[in-house]
Amino acid sequence: MLRIFNQFSFMAITHRKIFYTIFCKAAILGFAALAIVFQSCKSKGAKKTYQSNCDAGISFKRVSFTRLIDSIDDYDQKYIEVDGTYEEGKDESALVNDSLFVDHSSERALWVNFSQDCPLYLVGTRQGIFEYSDGGFTQLKNKSLTIRGKIDVRHKGHLGSYRGTIERVSFVKL
Repeated sequence: MLRIFNQFSFMAITHRKIFYTIFCKAAILGFAALAIVFQSCKSKGAKKTYQSNCDAGISFKRVSFTRLIDSIDDYDQKYIEVDGTYEEGKDESALVNDSLFVDHSSERALWVNFSQDCPLYLVGTRQGIFEYSDGGFTQLKNKSLTIRGKIDVRHKGHLGSYRGTIERVSFVKL
């Protein structure tokens, strides 16, 4: 009788060890899966920064989009940094205010003149902003971005319908 009891006791201990081993492995795999999921979420939300060294050493004045548009003559030939939404299309390369409550017409927008003189590369790589990679081109259309460049009020973009131009673009953060 004692022998039968010891046999059942041994089987119960063995099953507990197996259960414990399986539980530990499942917990480790679960934590690893969560870490991968959180890492992929983090990388999707990460902002991409493209820079050029054509204006290295220049100090850029940070200005709100509304302030820039309302007093653009004060910023003529000045280097600025501004946030906005990029619009592109046929005969369109413009930065508009990203507010939902503001006029988005070309009279309240800036023409964006990207130039080959200031090639923009993803920081830490030699991947250009307009190069094909990872199965496509960098999508800028309707994206909120921070941009640095020089304001020119004499050039008003396509058909002269914009408030001015941001030229010598040397920084774009998506």
